[in-house]
Amino acid sequence: MLEKKILVTGGSRGIGRAVILSLINAGAKVVFTYKSNHALAEQLCKEVNTDSQRLFMIAADAVDFESAQKTVKKAKELLGGLDGIVINAGITRDNLLWSMSENDWDDVIATNLKGTFNYARATAFGFVKQKAGSIVCVSSVSGLIGVSGQTNYSTTKAGQIGFVKSFSKEVGKFGVTVNAVAPGFVMTDMWDALGIKKQEQLIKDIPLGRPAFTEEIAEAIKFLLSKHASYITGQTLVIDGGLSA
Repeated sequence: MLEKKILVTGGSRGIGRAVILSLINAGAKVVFTYKSNHALAEQLCKEVNTDSQRLFMIAADAVDFESAQKTVKKAKELLGGLDGIVINAGITRDNLLWSMSENDWDDVIATNLKGTFNYARATAFGFVKQKAGSIVCVSSVSGLIGVSGQTNYSTTKAGQIGFVKSFSKEVGKFGVTVNAVAPGFVMTDMWDALGIKKQEQLIKDIPLGRPAFTEEIAEAIKFLLSKHASYITGQTLVIDGGLSA
């Protein structure tokens, strides 16, 4: 069981949604953020809150520093405290570098990297004060090996890996852990958008011969939030079917 109070950013679909369901099934209470798709977020809450109120949603943009502060405060009010956060909100704007617009570079850096700072910054003092807390960043194998057409995204995901290494050293003495997961290709909307031909090409490079299920990523994140990972910090758990081996 994982009877903890967790905030998940970017939780209405994909990996975030799978994380929420995994945490709820383990006994946690969860607040999640979403940026714009209210209907999808509301649907998830209705799906989960059949017997009791254990899942709450907050509309928030990861890029907004003040919004992050307010969201964390509201999450604590709704849950009665906070034990951990999964920093998952992120976007892609893929293109070859010489064709990439300045906006596409800036948007990805702002959402993926500044968003990480915003929510880690918003939760840090509370975790330090209570001398306990878990921060998990959803990075990517793209930040480890690089992916053509993803210089902006790879930069942010490599940045998150460096972030957890540094930040874990700042808060470790207060009993706070900071880790990342680095998924490879995962069966989400982004995977579906690639098309069959591209998917087949990518699968050839994966030793296990398939993309990950979102549930497989979620279970790893749940582990890093649990007492079983209490002596793990500053690490990146790679979940890529052997792609980067």
